[in-house]
Amino acid sequence: MPDRTTAASRAPLRLLAAVAFAFASLAVLSPAAAAKPPDPAPFDALLRTHVKAGDVDYPSFQGNDAFRAYAAALGAPFGEASGAERLAGYINAYNAFAIQGILDGLSPSSFLGRQRYFKAQTWSIDGRAIALERLENDVIRPFKDPRIHFAIVCASKSCPPLRSEAYVAERLDAQLDDQARRFVNDPSKNRFDKATRTAHLSEIFKWFDEDFRGAGSVQKYVARYVADPEVARELGNDAYRVQWVDYDWTLNGRPPKR
Repeated sequence: MPDRTTAASRAPLRLLAAVAFAFASLAVLSPAAAAKPPDPAPFDALLRTHVKAGDVDYPSFQGNDAFRAYAAALGAPFGEASGAERLAGYINAYNAFAIQGILDGLSPSSFLGRQRYFKAQTWSIDGRAIALERLENDVIRPFKDPRIHFAIVCASKSCPPLRSEAYVAERLDAQLDDQARRFVNDPSKNRFDKATRTAHLSEIFKWFDEDFRGAGSVQKYVARYVADPEVARELGNDAYRVQWVDYDWTLNGRPPKR
């Protein structure tokens, strides 16, 4: 017959051992579970210093240790980050690797160049290797916020201007709204002819038409951000004829040194 007294005395020890094991397991798992996109502060500092009104000083990113370290950190899994944290992290990742692609000698300025720049080259982001096109279409667009099209920048003049700061979860909504207003009201990207009621719109609105039609139409979406109240009212009634502005794939800044 087993000794009940001895078995009972061992029970608290087993319980303590189980608790200790549980805490040890949590200690091992917690870093991964708490993982988030890397702190964008180093990228933010570079953007503030080397991007002026959307014009990028690419040589200043070349050989920059802070930029290299930030790009490398983007490869780690984003873990249990919130939706806003993830979206801000993905937008920053897109913009950082769009810059890195230019530094590496890639260019979207030609058709074949765009195939390499957007589709062939992959980058390590959130624990996976992914091309810019897939990052945009498979990861960022599913957030269902059309304003992302004014935030991700593919190193070209007809792209939205690269913001002189990184995106952060705490201000993401305001940042995206500001980007939308800047882009829509930039006459080098979109123009509105009242006399002929013609909206000369960026091809971004054509390429991603389905993302903007949640407002009813592209015109209605654009109307939300147009500064001119009269133009906004008429666009809201789909009263304009739309013409697409040819996309300028010229580099959006000073080219890197070769």
